Amino acid sequence: MLDTGPFISLSADEFNEKVEQGYKIIDIRRADEWEYYGVIEGSHKITFFDEEGGYDADAFLEAFTQVVTDKEQPFILVCAHARRTKAVGRLLALQLKYANVYELDGGINWGWLDKGFKTVK
Repeated sequence: MLDTGPFISLSADEFNEKVEQGYKIIDIRRADEWEYYGVIEGSHKITFFDEEGGYDADAFLEAFTQVVTDKEQPFILVCAHARRTKAVGRLLALQLKYANVYELDGGINWGWLDKGFKTVK
């Protein structure tokens, strides 16, 4: 585990351990990325940024709070390369005070697929 400040980055193996413990997976990529690369099985698909880098935080939080129902509930953020998860992780941990925020180190492209793990479409 790598402590990146307000949240923790997990290797693919650590990620799998946390998922086995019941942590929710929140995939914040766009629909075109889900379709092209697939998703990690069990992921909740909740887009944050659009193709231009814009976002609707209220819409994201409305969907997010349907999955993560308590600010103490642990969850793992996933994006393509772990750049967007850092921005969203800071928002959730620092501004909204979620206590157990994790991300997949390297994202789905550099931390999952390139390690030989599979996705589903």
